[in-house]
Amino acid sequence: MRSAPGSNGYYAHHLAESRAAGNTDAELMVPSCNLSAFLLGPVVILAPIWVSIGFTVIAVLLLGAREQLHDLAQHLPEGEMATAGKFLILTGIVLPLLPNHPVSSLTTITPFQVWLAVVAVSTLSYGSYLVQRYAWPSQGVWVAAILGGLYSSTATTVMLARRAGEAGRASGVLQAAIVLATALMYLRLAMVIAVFNLPLARALAVPLAALCMLALLAALLCRWLSPEGEAATTSPPPPHNPLELTVALLFAVTFVVVSLVTNWAAGEFGDRGVLWLAAVAGVSDIDPFVLNLAQGGGGLRAVDAAAAILVATSSNNLLKAGYSLGFARWRMNYAPAGALVVLAIAGILTAFITIALAA
Repeated sequence: MRSAPGSNGYYAHHLAESRAAGNTDAELMVPSCNLSAFLLGPVVILAPIWVSIGFTVIAVLLLGAREQLHDLAQHLPEGEMATAGKFLILTGIVLPLLPNHPVSSLTTITPFQVWLAVVAVSTLSYGSYLVQRYAWPSQGVWVAAILGGLYSSTATTVMLARRAGEAGRASGVLQAAIVLATALMYLRLAMVIAVFNLPLARALAVPLAALCMLALLAALLCRWLSPEGEAATTSPPPPHNPLELTVALLFAVTFVVVSLVTNWAAGEFGDRGVLWLAAVAGVSDIDPFVLNLAQGGGGLRAVDAAAAILVATSSNNLLKAGYSLGFARWRMNYAPAGALVVLAIAGILTAFITIALAA
């Protein structure tokens, strides 16, 4: 086996030959294949047989798809592969290394749970981004609203409201798309909560389903009231890649802060304190608050946690109603703003009904 200096010398010679042939790229395929061949022996000796077989099969498949991979790399936007690498770092390297036990008496949330929440939100956001960017890049406002709602209904509302303001006239399609994004928010919350807390997901299943149906009905009403013949296939702006390590770290820090504040509010003011906190949390990103409750933050009963989540979504809908009016003149966008206010009121009523039924 070559020594490390020998390997470095081999790669330097390989790179010099490539440059002499007019290729300035530091091609790694040949060195990678050689390294894989050298590693296969130790893998066969030290690892189970299925590892060596899988190692070999993957190497053969990647080598056979070399031309396709080169073509894919040429067509991907700059930084896309680096983003995919960041996602693998978040999920496959950082998460397994974190301890799954509390590190402070101030909260029962563990570092593993914090990062698992980051991974859950990042996976859904990144998946929605990839589908919108590469599967349906030009399918219009409807796809942008659906996938944007699965990523962030607040960001999608801002984007669509800006488009409505730029249009200079009332757009029923954009109005309906704003409400549709909020309808998908309820679906996203149901999916994410189910990953962490099935009892809480069951407690929220009927309220979230009812609010989602109400939002879909409001979206259909906005579309029905729009001018005839209005196109719904206007291409939205290219989606912004949501996966950044700084964003993930900020989410983790926010999650920890929300966990500490939730425990403090529950200890000082009881369940009602958490409801007031939910109303405040709704004016920002509600995911840290929702996921903290889903993982047992505050030590609340499932019904109280469900009510707090409904209050947070209602507060967030009021914020989006303000965005709808703020980024487009009210005569252009009063319909979705009104629908979001109705959804907020319905969410608050549903929260108190949920508490009353459990009393």
